[in-house]
Amino acid sequence: MSTVAVTDESFEADVLKSSAPVLVDFWAEWCGPCKQIAPALEQIGAELAGKVTVAKINIEDSPMTPGRYGVRGIPTMMLFKDGQMTSMKVGAMPKQKILDWLAEAGV
Repeated sequence: MSTVAVTDESFEADVLKSSAPVLVDFWAEWCGPCKQIAPALEQIGAELAGKVTVAKINIEDSPMTPGRYGVRGIPTMMLFKDGQMTSMKVGAMPKQKILDWLAEAGV
């Protein structure tokens, strides 16, 4: 599996306590742009396995975490390192732009 499903309950263990950087995709089933970037995130998760974890959190099933981090629009992608959110992007973007963003962030 190239992406990991995360919930409000597992967020702390899967994201905040992860030893590797975690790219968290906040999404919903009804969100067209979210579905658009899903294949790119799957590929990135597979290609960068061991360097970064790609996690997906459904904002409808787990509303507490997006609220805590001020997610207002989806898709929102946040990069977490050492338990801290270090970078954020809102909106769909092509795979290469996501890879560029991760490279800029030092992943």
